[in-house]
Amino acid sequence: MMQFSNGFLLSLSLCLDIGIANIAMITLAMQRGYFHGFWLGVGTCIGDLIYALLALAGMAMLLQFTAVRWALWIGGGAMLVWFAVKMLIAAVKAANELPAAKENPQRPLLREFARGIMLAMSSPTAILWFATVGGALISQMGQHSVAASSRFLGGFFIAGLVWTCVLCLAGSLGGKLLGHRLLKYSYIASALIFSYFAIYVIASGYREFIAR
Repeated sequence: MMQFSNGFLLSLSLCLDIGIANIAMITLAMQRGYFHGFWLGVGTCIGDLIYALLALAGMAMLLQFTAVRWALWIGGGAMLVWFAVKMLIAAVKAANELPAAKENPQRPLLREFARGIMLAMSSPTAILWFATVGGALISQMGQHSVAASSRFLGGFFIAGLVWTCVLCLAGSLGGKLLGHRLLKYSYIASALIFSYFAIYVIASGYREFIAR
């Protein structure tokens, strides 16, 4: 069961990194209920699993190409800056009132599921995580048997589901207790985190490609 526990813990290290998907799950659970946030979270788990499968297939080898690292630097940095600004704008709007359900019509659960997959696969923080920590570690599992790799991926996926359940429950209950204040604070916190990652990514790319 070591492969399962390794996959579980590695997935948690990705989930604990607050990013686009986590903020979307919290917001959706607050505004439209637990199950809408949950199904979006399940979609993000599928997106993360796809990246894990790519890593097993040798995704880490892509980092040997300078063009790939340039794309991660420019694209990821720009997206992080954009999301930081977007979260600040959302925090200002959330300071007024939490949008009512009739102002934000509920989407079908299947659509939330598909949106979750896209969020996970387009998240710059997830891409950077897989390209650095996750990609290198997961690719090592490809050297083991199919059964060992399956147990690893099972633990990886289940950890994402557990995190989704906990996060959506916190968002749903927190939204009822604190209303728009919790939404505002979560937006501000995410904006600060996105800003930090944007500075980190841009500075790291500058040192690697420009200053050397």
